[in-house]
Amino acid sequence: MLKRVFDFTVALGALLLLWPVLLLLTIAVACFLGWPVFFAQVRPGLNGRPFKMMKFRTMTGARDQHGLLLPDDVRLTRFGRFLRASSLDELPELWNVLKGEMSLVGPRPLLMEYLPLYSPEQARRHLAKPGITGWAQINGRNAISWEDKFRLDVWYVNHWSFWLDLKILCLTVKKVLVRDGISQVGHVTAEKFTGSHSNE
Repeated sequence: MLKRVFDFTVALGALLLLWPVLLLLTIAVACFLGWPVFFAQVRPGLNGRPFKMMKFRTMTGARDQHGLLLPDDVRLTRFGRFLRASSLDELPELWNVLKGEMSLVGPRPLLMEYLPLYSPEQARRHLAKPGITGWAQINGRNAISWEDKFRLDVWYVNHWSFWLDLKILCLTVKKVLVRDGISQVGHVTAEKFTGSHSNE
């Protein structure tokens, strides 16, 4: 209950405080990347239940002659890279927090297609609401392996406390400012998860 009250209060306050920034970003995304300005995708939430996560789009909709989307590294513009590096593309997720679909802190919501690929231990990451930031994000973000990321997610689930959430939020500010761990070497963000190679 404390976590939900904190999430709701902070998300509502942030949306009220940041609405001019959100308006400017909406206009900028429309000008530089086109419509729609939001990227909405179904992701697994608490206990794997699907919800629609909202972000600012960071890629163009450029397609090849067959109508297929071009690779991510081609569609990711300089402005899109700035949005990702600054984490400004994540701001619309405050609406998901306000609705109770996400928390400020928790394991990041990944793709629905990953659900059957998790080991039983890794699947425990869904025992907590997904978050805008999390323990894995301040301990490597996209620069660490999937196994390490999931291990950190499960550690958070096992050790959650209100004070841990506050610590993660404070350290997230530092991570965003130094722009650390934004992507893996050779990838726009992180390579696709194809299943665990450990014996978990």
